[in-house]
Amino acid sequence: MVKSELIQKLSEKANLPPKIAEIAVNTVFKSMTDAMVRGEGIEIRGFGSFKVRKYEGRKGNHPRTGTTIEIEPKRRPFFKVGKELRERINKKSSDD
Repeated sequence: MVKSELIQKLSEKANLPPKIAEIAVNTVFKSMTDAMVRGEGIEIRGFGSFKVRKYEGRKGNHPRTGTTIEIEPKRRPFFKVGKELRERINKKSSDD
């Protein structure tokens, strides 16, 4: 599912005009992004949690030349699936 499909589903399920559904989806994503930029975690019960993990700088090897390079420290988003979602995904369906 891509963002436009999510907007369409929200529009249909909530009986909203597509433009309002788009604003809602964009607002949620922007709020989540802003929280993660501030280093805050996000927990959506039954779905999962988003956290920012910090990675220290280190030395690495350039794959083509084999020379040593300095890898800068960075922060990356990390998603951990919630128990309820994991169970729903792994639940045997009647089609199996």
